[in-house]
Amino acid sequence: MRLLYLLNVSNSSQLTADSGYTFADMLTPALADAGVEVTVAAPVPAGDDRVQFVRTASPSTKYRARFNPGVGALVRLFRRRQPEVVVANQIEAAPAIRAALLEAGVDARIVGYCHYLPFSFTDTGQLELDPAMDDGGLGRSVLLAFAAGLAACDRVLVHSGTAASWTAAAAARTGVELTEKLHVVPAPRDVRLVRDLAEITPPAGRAVGIYNHRLYAHYGTARFTQLARQLVAEAPVRLTVMDLFGTRSAERIRLDPSPERNLEELAAVDGVAIASDRGDRVRYRNLLAGAHFGIAPFRPGCPWSMSVIDCQAMGLPVIGPRIGWLAEHLDPELVFDTDDQAVRIAERLATDLEFYLVHARRAHASTTDLTPAAVAARYLEAIK
Repeated sequence: MRLLYLLNVSNSSQLTADSGYTFADMLTPALADAGVEVTVAAPVPAGDDRVQFVRTASPSTKYRARFNPGVGALVRLFRRRQPEVVVANQIEAAPAIRAALLEAGVDARIVGYCHYLPFSFTDTGQLELDPAMDDGGLGRSVLLAFAAGLAACDRVLVHSGTAASWTAAAAARTGVELTEKLHVVPAPRDVRLVRDLAEITPPAGRAVGIYNHRLYAHYGTARFTQLARQLVAEAPVRLTVMDLFGTRSAERIRLDPSPERNLEELAAVDGVAIASDRGDRVRYRNLLAGAHFGIAPFRPGCPWSMSVIDCQAMGLPVIGPRIGWLAEHLDPELVFDTDDQAVRIAERLATDLEFYLVHARRAHASTTDLTPAAVAARYLEAIK
């Protein structure tokens, strides 16, 4: 099988903050192991030496990635590579991919992977647009472009059961039927971030929690900041908050300055330390190893989180709010509805050795089926 993997990298200078890139970097060598001829078309290479690479331009904004996929360049790429399967990691680009395949005279299946859902659903079933995709009132247009992309795909893959139910519901509202082509294929864990349980050092009365998520407003960072203040004030806990972006471009800051504002506010909280991995995966692993538990984001439209899986693969219990995929994936004993509950859970992790070790083992075990080989097998089964 000749598979062409179209990958948009949003921030090539901070690849560790790009879950889509990490996904490709882990998955494509495993696909090659399974006998697939893989080509990654992206701004930067991914995978190993067996994965062929075609350099593409990086879209300057999140809206260009969705509305300006470059049909002419796709036609030339398809004629050159003659793929049998094209993976669209930007769902909104799938109609342009279909049109380019027709123009190029290439017969290939289109597989869409929904890395990012531009919507979520409330507990009462109300669809809510993602505010991060609604600058200038574009949210509804992004949603319709997403639905058009679903319609153009032969297969649609999502991270989780939560993502599958949300995607199917959103598609149905726009007249797109997904029953036969929707598949759950979770992302692979990063093999560099898997720790032996024997290496885990439980807390001895005081614990370090780590928050390793993007600090955008739509990730619920204001809610996390509120919780952080209460955690360090009322529980035997101090926190490490990761700065995943470093210095962003002026254009990205203009579109959304919330990460810089949130970082400044968190840095002013006593008991909170700001850390950066500087794009170094070894340093990132060491930061995780220096913590005792992770904290999930308060992001309403969370269909999956690479950062949560990173913590769990390292044997770190992760606490989180009862929203989205987090309610599906996290251990029920570590899910909270109020900040007071979160404080009690964190305090117990810090002071109850047996409770901590049980949840460290459970966290680690929750990622054992996410090896790149296992995920590649599910991926190939879904796209055949």
